[in-house]
Amino acid sequence: MAWMAWTWPTAAFFGVIAALLITFTVLAIKYPETPRVGILRIETTRGDRLFITLLGSAFINLAWLGLVGANKPYALIVCAIYAFAVFRWV
Repeated sequence: MAWMAWTWPTAAFFGVIAALLITFTVLAIKYPETPRVGILRIETTRGDRLFITLLGSAFINLAWLGLVGANKPYALIVCAIYAFAVFRWV
């Protein structure tokens, strides 16, 4: 198929997302949790916080491309800090 450029970074991206989903599914089965309330004042589980992290990281990367350019390693650092904050306080 010519409509999608399957490069190694693209395959790695989807592989990491698949691994995260599998890992969080196994964690939910092995270690059930009760939802907790964080700074957003909504009940969230690990899966909810993963979704918030992925969605926020997408917006961070889009903003980075629009405002800074293609120097993406620093955007990854910002996303990692954001992910830590979401899992810690949300």
